[in-house]
Amino acid sequence: MEPIEVFKALSNETRLNILKWLKEPEKHFPKQGAHLPKEVSIKGGVCVGDIQDKAKASQSTVSHYLNMMQKAGLLESVRYGQWTYYRRNEEVILQVAEFFKTEI
Repeated sequence: MEPIEVFKALSNETRLNILKWLKEPEKHFPKQGAHLPKEVSIKGGVCVGDIQDKAKASQSTVSHYLNMMQKAGLLESVRYGQWTYYRRNEEVILQVAEFFKTEI
């Protein structure tokens, strides 16, 4: 985990909201996985289009935000067909929490 990259990624209200929404994807994205066959598990991942709709931002903006958060380690992604699904990287989020607890 690179703290500066994490802080940059979280220094935007929409990016912070995305991370919050992905904490409870079933609450914030009730139609998640709509493009997938029932036998395919996305393990809590949410499609970019669903995130875009909730964020009320352009596809390019949301993709940039998700890429930035993934590079910081806060998100993981899985691709299925033409769709990419994102979920939180809980291990890194715990590292961030520990960083705040011990270093700041």
